[in-house]
Amino acid sequence: MTASIPIDDPSRVAEARRVAMKIAREEGLDQASVASAELVATEMATNLLKHAKGGEIQVTRISGQGAPGVDVLSIDRGPGIASIEECLRDGHSATGTAGTGLGAISRLSRAFDAYSEPGKGTVILARVGSAQPADADMIVGFAGRPVSGEDLSGDSWAMRQDGGISLFIVADGLGHGIQAAEASAEAIATFKASKDTDPTPVIQRVHRALRGTRGAAVAVASVDRNRQIVRYAGIGNISGVVVSPAKTQFMISHNGTAGHEATHFQEFIYPFPKTSILIMHSDGLNTSWNLGTYPGLQGRHPSVIGGTLYRDAARNRDDVCVVVAKIAAKDVA
Repeated sequence: MTASIPIDDPSRVAEARRVAMKIAREEGLDQASVASAELVATEMATNLLKHAKGGEIQVTRISGQGAPGVDVLSIDRGPGIASIEECLRDGHSATGTAGTGLGAISRLSRAFDAYSEPGKGTVILARVGSAQPADADMIVGFAGRPVSGEDLSGDSWAMRQDGGISLFIVADGLGHGIQAAEASAEAIATFKASKDTDPTPVIQRVHRALRGTRGAAVAVASVDRNRQIVRYAGIGNISGVVVSPAKTQFMISHNGTAGHEATHFQEFIYPFPKTSILIMHSDGLNTSWNLGTYPGLQGRHPSVIGGTLYRDAARNRDDVCVVVAKIAAKDVA
């Protein structure tokens, strides 16, 4: 679950605080962590108004990644920050205030990361609750929202682990609103219930499960960390990309709609070196992005990568879902 709050008015700061509190409680976090989520969201939203003249706060539940917690993502197109490190020092201020905002956000967070380019904007991640588990195999991030005017997004994603294999799904229900959300939710439920680690049988099960729904574009990626490959199968216009030091590889999906017209269920295999990045997104993000145009972004947390791509490449008239994953540093030689 992700909630997106545009920060375009002072009243939106209180809304961001309430949403963060609600989602933190739904995650089952203790009272201290709930309070931290409230403060982080408040500081982030306040900073957006003060320094960037507006932006967006996204609050995401992370329990699907194996531990309860909340990710708060701040996204803006403001003037940018020349030095994140300097701004993290208490006492630093660009506006004559006490200068404790970014430092306080960092201290309240189990995980914190940021990316900024002068003149282009800033993306900041603060994770409250559980930190990335020490034995985590993949570090995963997300950015997205429903199309303007809808409360529910038809674009969904999920992941699951099976030994040395990490599986990911992105589903884009046809159209928008509740029926699109129902279709993608059914795809996610079928994926989670499946025991397969091969993408093709998972896609076939999803296709059968969606026959009574509006249908969806669906793609499944299976990252085998030991063999350093990713197996990929898709129906419809979900984009799957492997960004590695050598090249950027766009993976292949077949035409069709899961639940309706789908005749080719085919898996493709691609190299996935341990320093690779997996990016999957719905067609709510256009495909013109290029990580190479963002100096240093590939080294940032997946949520910061996803938030930056979302900011610069999202289509205004569609739901958006961007999932980014890396192999955890402990497993990267």
